[in-house]
Amino acid sequence: MSHVFPRHTKAHPPIATRGEGAYIHDSTGKVYLDGSGGAAVSCLGHSDADVIATIKAQADRIAFAHTGFFTSEPAESLADRLIAHAPEGLNRVYFVSGGSEAVESALKLARQYFLEIGQPTRHRFIARRQSYHGNTLGALGTGGNTWRREPFAPLMVETSHISPCYAYRGCVEGESPEAYGLRVADELEAEILRLGPENVIGFVAEPVVGATLGAVPSVPGYFPRIRQICDTYGVLLILDEVMCGMGRTGTLFACEQDRVRPDIVTIAKGLGAGYQPIGAMLCSDTIYQAIAAGSGFFQHGHTYIGHPIACAAADVVVQKLTTGGMTRRAAQMGEKLDAALHTVFGQHPHIGDIRGRGMFRGLEIVEDRASKAPFSPEREINKALKKAAFEAGLICYPMGGTIDGRQGDHVLLAPPFILTEAQIEELTDKLSAALKSVLG
Repeated sequence: MSHVFPRHTKAHPPIATRGEGAYIHDSTGKVYLDGSGGAAVSCLGHSDADVIATIKAQADRIAFAHTGFFTSEPAESLADRLIAHAPEGLNRVYFVSGGSEAVESALKLARQYFLEIGQPTRHRFIARRQSYHGNTLGALGTGGNTWRREPFAPLMVETSHISPCYAYRGCVEGESPEAYGLRVADELEAEILRLGPENVIGFVAEPVVGATLGAVPSVPGYFPRIRQICDTYGVLLILDEVMCGMGRTGTLFACEQDRVRPDIVTIAKGLGAGYQPIGAMLCSDTIYQAIAAGSGFFQHGHTYIGHPIACAAADVVVQKLTTGGMTRRAAQMGEKLDAALHTVFGQHPHIGDIRGRGMFRGLEIVEDRASKAPFSPEREINKALKKAAFEAGLICYPMGGTIDGRQGDHVLLAPPFILTEAQIEELTDKLSAALKSVLG
C-alpha cells in the first residue's frame, strides 16, 4: 500500500527508476520515449551530466541560505544570464520554485506597483478564455479554463476573460489572419473601457497557449496591438511563458517571435529542465524602481526562493540553451518535427489542425475535418489516447475541453531538444499507433 497522495486515486502509475536522454525507464524494465518532456519541462533530456555535476558540487558548498539573510553566487549568476538574454526593458529577476508561484508573484507585484505609484483603485486583471496560468488560487483565478476553475470559483479573485487568439476556431470565412488578430485584440480595449481604465492592473496571456489549447500561437500583429492598447491605458502586459518559454518555441523567450515587450514575464519548467524545482518572474526597471523608491519592500516571499542548488542547476541549463546552442537546436528540430507531423497526420481524417512553434507542437483531434466538429466529450478521446500512447511506450500530453473547457480534444508534444531524427520517427510511429487504437 502506498501512502503517497496521487494525482488520481484510481490510477496506479509505474515507478520511474531511470532517465536516459529522451527516455524514462520504469521498474519493470519498460522504456518510454518522453514526447512531452513531462509537461514541457525536460528540455535537455533526463541525464545531462553537466547539470548533475553542478548540483552535486553546489550541494558540497552550500545547499540553502534564506534570502531574508543572504543572496548566493548561483542566484546572482543566473539573474545576470537571464537579463543578458531577456526582452528589452526587463532587468530584475525574482526566483521562486515553480510556474504557479511565478504567476502568483507577478500578480502581487503588479498590484503593489500601482499602490506604490498612487493608483490604488487598480485591482482587476484581464486574461483570455481557455488560458491556464497555474494552480494556486490567484493564478487559477486569472486563468480561463472552465474545468479547472469551477470547483474553486467562490475562492478566486474576479477576473475578466476575453477571446483567445485561436485562428483555427475563431477566424471567420474571408477574414485574413491579421484582421482576425486585430479583432480579438480589440476585445481587450473594449473590456478595459467597460471596467474603467483606472480599475485595471494588467492583461495576462501566454504567447503560445499550452495545456488548454495545445500549442496555439498568436497570428501576426496580435501582440503588437495588445501592447499598444496596454500602453494607451497604463495597463501592465504580463506574459506567462512558464510552459512556452526557455527555448521551447525556438527562441529563449517566446515573445521574441511576436515582437512584443512585456512589463513582466514568468518562466519555469524549462528553466530548470526538471533537474531542480525553480521558476522566475522578470520585471521592468520601471516597476522595480517604483518599489525601490517607495516602500522598498516587495510584500511577498516564499521560503525556498533563490535556492542555491536550484539556481546553480538552472544557470547551467540557461547557458546550454543560449551559448550552448540548444535553443537554436529546438528551432531546427522543431521544423523537422513539424514536417514529420504533417507528413504522417496531415491528411488524417481525425486531425483537424497541426500547429505550434519549435519543439512545442499540438494536434487538434476532430470527428469531422470539414466541419471541425469535435468528438462527444463523453467519449473521453484524450484520456483514451494518453493511455494507448503510454502502453505503446510514448509519453505525450493529451487534453480535453480544447474549445470551451468541455468540448474538443488535442494532444500536446514537447519533447527534449536533444531529440534525434530517428526519435522523431519513433514518436510519430507510436502516436500513429495510439490514434489508430483509439479512433480506428
